[in-house]
Amino acid sequence: MFILNTNDSTPLYRQLYQQIRDQVLAGELPAHSRLPSIRDMAVELAASRNTVEGAYQELCAEGYLYGKSRSGYFVSDIDPELVSSTQLVPPQQDLRPGPAESYRYDFHPARLDPQSFPSSAWRKCLIECLRSDSGTFSRYSEPQGEWGLRRTLQYYLERSRGVRCSPDQIVICSGLQQGLDVVAQLIRERHVSVATENPGYHLPRDLFRNHGFKVVPIGIGPDGLDLDALTSSACTVAYITPSHQMPLGQVMPVANRLELISWAKKMEGLIIEDDYDSELRYVGRPISSLQGLYPQGDIIYQGTFSKVFSPALRLSYMVLPRTLLHDYHRLFRNYLCPVPLLIQRAMILFMERGHWEQHLRRCRIYYRKKHGAMLKAIEQSFGSSARVIGQGAGLHVVLELTDGLIDEAGLVERAKQKGCRLLPVSDFYASGSPETNKLLLGFGGVDMDDIPHGVQILSTLIK
Repeated sequence: MFILNTNDSTPLYRQLYQQIRDQVLAGELPAHSRLPSIRDMAVELAASRNTVEGAYQELCAEGYLYGKSRSGYFVSDIDPELVSSTQLVPPQQDLRPGPAESYRYDFHPARLDPQSFPSSAWRKCLIECLRSDSGTFSRYSEPQGEWGLRRTLQYYLERSRGVRCSPDQIVICSGLQQGLDVVAQLIRERHVSVATENPGYHLPRDLFRNHGFKVVPIGIGPDGLDLDALTSSACTVAYITPSHQMPLGQVMPVANRLELISWAKKMEGLIIEDDYDSELRYVGRPISSLQGLYPQGDIIYQGTFSKVFSPALRLSYMVLPRTLLHDYHRLFRNYLCPVPLLIQRAMILFMERGHWEQHLRRCRIYYRKKHGAMLKAIEQSFGSSARVIGQGAGLHVVLELTDGLIDEAGLVERAKQKGCRLLPVSDFYASGSPETNKLLLGFGGVDMDDIPHGVQILSTLIK
């Protein structure tokens, strides 16, 4: 017997489908038994014939029923042992995730200030692309990304970062993760081990390990990556953040950069240069890229729009050395660009009309003020009990405590209860060992007026 509930939000045909399906799986409807005709079932349920026919057709399509010409619908023969091993799990009432946690003082180092996004200019570029280029949205993007975007990026990178390349070396990606995934597949025929910074960004460690590479953490000194340790590691690939080491903030001096390039030539190795936030430098000019020192070498340059524009757009790029272009086209000739065509076209307009340069100037001014507010708040709340390292660039500073140690896990939890979000410094170490005297303080996502109070809360919790 089947019962339809007109007060239920589930469509009537779907209710009937579910009841018949459940009885078939439970063996309550024997194999090859005949179901009432569409007309008879409709009369029995006081429902329309369309409702019954819709349920029967879906059940037939999925194999629970089969039809015979002029004979009706019959139950399929389904092995009860197979059914018992895959019993249906009762549906939960609500599988939607709860709201994301919200913090008044979000000191995560990768947070941007919502006020910094150029909504008006970006909206105009999007709308204009939809109006003028609507006919082109019936096709796919070019595999490496739109030529216009790659050409515009070439001009920008050469002028602002000293990167020397041609548009055919640039690949548009949907974030660092996807870009490194491509790199891992490109180099695995020639390389087996990758050196990463320690402390350093955890994503490259996880990604290369998941691709089967041996990952070797290399310590960080005052000038960035420890080159002696790199040489003795026998690795042939090095992932580095030379212009603003993540998270400690060191800048690799040119002598060390040249030595690193010499290491790569001697080892027939590869350098992956992650230039993740080079646009945000508050003292002097942005540091020139390592790739620009030896553009003909095996250096992969990674850049992104996430750290100064928007992480939500998932828009990044990489510059491949010419030695890898043949393998790239061989392995990825049938791949499609993962970034939506509309986003690429809008970014072309955004950059060609000068909005990008204007946005960078505003961001440097705005985040420089936040950077200054953070340093002032630290001085007022901590005084001589702490010193700042890694200042002068990016969206975070590292606070090194000179007086006393901390229970990192306990501090993170206590801060959370006070509305402060902290990213543990231990997350950046390959060993995962808790940090005892350092705090990572991002200022991009904290309101300017809230920075002093948030830092004061942390100072009180530590003391």
